Amino acid sequence: MLNLVLFGPPGAGKGTQSALLIDKYNLVHLSTGDIFRYNMKENTELGILAKSYIEKGALVPDEVTIAMLEAEVNSNSKAKGFIFDGFPRTHKQAEALDTFLASKGTAISAMLALEVEVEELVVRLLERGKSSGRADDQNPKIIKNRIQVYDNETAILKDYYSAQNKFVGVKGVGSITDITSSLCKEIDTLI
Repeated sequence: MLNLVLFGPPGAGKGTQSALLIDKYNLVHLSTGDIFRYNMKENTELGILAKSYIEKGALVPDEVTIAMLEAEVNSNSKAKGFIFDGFPRTHKQAEALDTFLASKGTAISAMLALEVEVEELVVRLLERGKSSGRADDQNPKIIKNRIQVYDNETAILKDYYSAQNKFVGVKGVGSITDITSSLCKEIDTLI
């Protein structure tokens, strides 16, 4: 089973690249952002709770995120593998994911990190905010806070996956096609 963590700060292109990779490798895309947005739109209990954190640019608590992801994996029992987009974001989440996947007889194959400079991220997110209507992508202050939260709380996962020889950095700037080609080159070495 091919299980990938697609990693990078907000605006790095994880969603765009995930869409291309799931088709090529026949994987299930699990995006915590998409799952949270669906629940917020439907005003579920999880959605209301997630919205209160997301609107401040903060992370949703680990327990909520972990339980939600486990349910999504369990509901896709015939999958050939998964792309985890936006998860894990903390050391605790990474350990919980490893434990959960081990209980299913599988593991993370690699963490593929899209590397993009902060200035480019802000430009991308403001542009996305214009077209998507997402409130968290329309305010430069919230965007910079999200990137700072990522740097302080999430980027440390590079060390976690590096210690397992599973971290791969990929330049996240250039054409979508070039970035996809770089990611595929790395994935093909895992298969």
